[in-house]
Amino acid sequence: MPKAAKATTKAKVTKPEKRKKDPNAPKRGLSAYMFFANDNRDKVREDNPGIKFGDVGKALGEKWKELTDKDKAPYEAKAKVDKKRYEDEKAAYNAGGGDGSDDDE
Repeated sequence: MPKAAKATTKAKVTKPEKRKKDPNAPKRGLSAYMFFANDNRDKVREDNPGIKFGDVGKALGEKWKELTDKDKAPYEAKAKVDKKRYEDEKAAYNAGGGDGSDDDE
């Protein structure tokens, strides 16, 4: 019995065009974890010379998980302040003729 021929036509898939990000748009607020990571990244590198880039993130994640709520509180406070800053800057940006969209990318 002869094999059936396979259809090998491939439709070209075009990606949707990416919107350009406005360089004047306000920067997003950092999370509590990011404040923690920024404060502790150098210490993790000092404690583990020669550590790989990906392993630094893993080590920071483990340290974050081990923190108590009390230890996380200062970072969460910083995140709250930074979120407020972002919301204020975003409101001013949108009111002042920014792109006007409400996308939180």
